[in-house]
Amino acid sequence: MSDKQARFQAPRGTNDILPEDAPYWRFVRATGERVAGLFGYSYIETPMFEDAGIWLRTGEGTEVVEKEMYVFEDRGGDRLALRPETTASVCRAYIEHGMANRPQPARLYYFAQKFRYDRPQAGRYRQHTEFGVEAIGDGEATVDAEVIDLLSTFYDALGLRGFTLRLNSIGDHACRPAYVQELRTYYEDKLDVVCADCRMRYEKNPMRLLDCKQPQCQPIIAGAPTIAERLCEPCAAHYAALRAHLEALGIAYEIDARLVRGLDYYTRTVFEFHPAEEGAQSAVGGGGRYDGLIELLGGRPTPGIGFGSGIERIILNLKRQGAEVPPVGGLRVYVAHTPALSEAEGSEQGQSAALRLAQRLRAAGVSAVVGGGRSLKAQLRHAGALDARYVAILGDQELAKGEVTLKDMQTGEQRSLAEGDVPGAAAG
Repeated sequence: MSDKQARFQAPRGTNDILPEDAPYWRFVRATGERVAGLFGYSYIETPMFEDAGIWLRTGEGTEVVEKEMYVFEDRGGDRLALRPETTASVCRAYIEHGMANRPQPARLYYFAQKFRYDRPQAGRYRQHTEFGVEAIGDGEATVDAEVIDLLSTFYDALGLRGFTLRLNSIGDHACRPAYVQELRTYYEDKLDVVCADCRMRYEKNPMRLLDCKQPQCQPIIAGAPTIAERLCEPCAAHYAALRAHLEALGIAYEIDARLVRGLDYYTRTVFEFHPAEEGAQSAVGGGGRYDGLIELLGGRPTPGIGFGSGIERIILNLKRQGAEVPPVGGLRVYVAHTPALSEAEGSEQGQSAALRLAQRLRAAGVSAVVGGGRSLKAQLRHAGALDARYVAILGDQELAKGEVTLKDMQTGEQRSLAEGDVPGAAAG
């Protein structure tokens, strides 16, 4: 097939957002902005691509970095990467712009596209969008509870139901190394029966052994030691305080001793929200604490916690649960003009009048499109197909009188109005 004959399609793992899905996207974004504002969070946006070293430094040995990143060299010879996750980008911005000098914690939220060369699955694509927050500069368990409460409030505001909060603590630099060594010892004589990925995890990222979804690895995971009984005193106290805060807030949770996150910079609190009807890959949102990440990126030791929630997967669950979302405001006025179509001067006069009326409507905040070039009957059909509420008709008689005939497409009622009165009538 020649290039001229080729039919291009969206790359595998990407999708087009079509007009019929616009109400969902607008609803989710507006809800996220509103809820983040209620919790005192401010908007931040970081570049879609950054120095690849940001993630190579913070995610070495993880599948996100070693298998899933889109890395490229630009014409200047810089090694860049499309953003595989957003937390490190926000932390880079926190350092670069001196946000440590602002009131702490810095409460930030974002809507960001992420890129991962991963196997596409329901609601998760190689290019996908997430709503996320980061609270940087406070290590107290109250901030952990606040971030979880924000995400729970967001789901409630969307009308999503039946989600389970799974919670765990994975310790910190003081207690985790001993646990990791114990985990290695446990797996040492089992490497011949685990999957190939787990053999790699054993060498590079042992905590991820607990997160494997392969059936052959499940019995081994079930018998593995858990970190909960091996937390140091500060981590145990932090975990107990978080659970007490969640209970005070009325947020139900389940302890999941096998829950870890995909990047090594996480410490202490990790959490995920799962819908009831899906399987192991169903998390619609999750996050955790990352008290060493700012330091890894060259900043001063600074605690932080955040979450990310995939919008595509949120919308999938909204549709599955039959949730109603507010419609995007439809077309209000279709301006039809039919003066002397066989007469060039009259036709141009009608077109100019129609364009002028549409301009006036838009200036008043009323959506409008201009028809024309066909019979009035055809234009009325076109207006119906566009679901316009009104049709403003400019015919020979209307132009001669300086009036407009406004037709209500729901009731069929027609009335003659001065051009200046049309915006008010159509907006009402």
